[in-house]
Amino acid sequence: MILRRASGRPQLPSLPSIDDLIVGFDRGLRTVFAKATSSRPYPDADLPEPDLTPDQRRHAAALMRVNHTGEVCAQALYQGQMLTARAPEIRSALGHAATEETDHLAWTEQRIEALGGRKSMLNPIFYLGSFAMGALSGIAGDRWNMGFLAETERQVEGHLTSHLDTLPEADTRSRAVVEKMRADEAAHARTAVDHGGDPLPAPIAGAMRAIAKVMTSTTYRW
Repeated sequence: MILRRASGRPQLPSLPSIDDLIVGFDRGLRTVFAKATSSRPYPDADLPEPDLTPDQRRHAAALMRVNHTGEVCAQALYQGQMLTARAPEIRSALGHAATEETDHLAWTEQRIEALGGRKSMLNPIFYLGSFAMGALSGIAGDRWNMGFLAETERQVEGHLTSHLDTLPEADTRSRAVVEKMRADEAAHARTAVDHGGDPLPAPIAGAMRAIAKVMTSTTYRW
């Protein structure tokens, strides 16, 4: 659903309540350490487990580990953005997107396990950094907050497309998960624009790409 663009007199960010902070801390612990559950069917549920070589399995598991960490970062971004967003409709849109990203966490975790891989040991570090960036984007104002979200989702969409180019063709289960995730990320970017997201300055978008490259290169291995 498309909500009207944020407009009118600028709203100052309200300080998060103690309850908000407690809930946010609990969500952070669950995101990083608990097993996620999906509210939607798994995209690969009806597909057979592919017969892959050991190298193919290791590569696919590493890519899904990267994607899982990306979803950990997404949860952190959304939590930080929601805590500092001004308008209730912005917080609602962020909450809806965060729910879908929780599904992505569950989907990627299941594929990692099926492929014999493991989640990244760096997830707590990336969660904290992403939470801080999300909170700062919210402090900057709702239009920048939504612009940051739109740019993030566009970059994630491109990143998932690159994974489809390198995942083994035989791994139809991982490919189904990544394709559905990519469709969701594109929808989140459109929602952010519909909520008044402003394009980010080129240096900020470039810095985001550089940070994402560090995340993907390290979590592929660790």
